[in-house]
Amino acid sequence: MEFKETQGYDDSYFVRVAVQGGGCSGLSYYLDFDNKPKEGDQEFDAGNGMKVVVDMKSYLYLHGTELEFTDGLNGKGFQFYNPNATRTCGCGESFAV
Repeated sequence: MEFKETQGYDDSYFVRVAVQGGGCSGLSYYLDFDNKPKEGDQEFDAGNGMKVVVDMKSYLYLHGTELEFTDGLNGKGFQFYNPNATRTCGCGESFAV
């Protein structure tokens, strides 16, 4: 929420999470701010006034996935815990199903 405000995004923006082809394991995660919902989008309340939106195609790969933000000693950033992934790369940014 704080990052969204510092970047100049108003309350109409949400976090879009998607899956794209690419990465060393075949599929990669995509995160961005968006304010244009699409037909079939799945919406989730992430708390603190933040909404997460996933398109239906990506939802099939991400169902049950947990997204966490960490800023500990091992690095800062988002981590995906995807129960559908059969293989992930070392950096955690791509996966296979």
